[in-house]
Amino acid sequence: MHDARVTDDGARIRWVELPGRSGSSRTRVYLHGLGASSGPYFTASAAHPLLADSRSLLMDLLGFGISDRPAEFGYTLEEHADAVAAALEAAGAYGADVVAHSMGGAVAVVLAARHPHLVARLVLVDANLDPVAPGPARPGSSGIAAYSEEEFLSYGRCEVRERVGPHWWATMRLAGHEALHRSAVHLAAGTTPTMRELLLELKIPRTFLRPSADGPLPGEERLVGQGVRVVAVPDCGHNIMLDNPQAFAEETARALAV
Repeated sequence: MHDARVTDDGARIRWVELPGRSGSSRTRVYLHGLGASSGPYFTASAAHPLLADSRSLLMDLLGFGISDRPAEFGYTLEEHADAVAAALEAAGAYGADVVAHSMGGAVAVVLAARHPHLVARLVLVDANLDPVAPGPARPGSSGIAAYSEEEFLSYGRCEVRERVGPHWWATMRLAGHEALHRSAVHLAAGTTPTMRELLLELKIPRTFLRPSADGPLPGEERLVGQGVRVVAVPDCGHNIMLDNPQAFAEETARALAV
């Protein structure tokens, strides 16, 4: 396990690192979604024969998984991105390929926009691109964001546990309570410009993987027109890398061969 100090107060991001094949000069960074952790969600993919060539950093965002959970941190998408940037610089990971799921994809877009020297290519895995309105009784960021922080800390977290089910809760329960709520609030609110607008402005190779059963993304035609490769992956839901690992590995490897 590796770690780096990423805030003035000494909070640390931690990651598991796989060395890749001898002679490879590329670094691949995996970022997880809200309430998740990169190890459980990405280890099998990083070790897949199609993706095991590069050095791989399975990184947990601040507040989640094996990283620190500072209660004083704001957990905006920009702050998450800056913390990841500090960790990547400490790891000597410049010009990395970033593979990022869900909220991690939103963080990755902001990372590429704010720290372009760190990101060479993006693979977004059913990532958040637009703000969403908070809505009670939903399992994701909008449902968590419907609570005030006081409500979430007193009883909302228990209600969310019942809604998300045992699979998601297995990693969500590891998240800092403030980290989970604030991250969800800021993810639902999005950024200015939006993550979608930031993505459209990037000049690096960009791929967006989505479940084919969901149908086209909102604004997919414009994304494609602006050079974003959108791939419909069959036989999967939101967790594409877990639901169809072979197709995920094939499409990710194809994206990173550009």
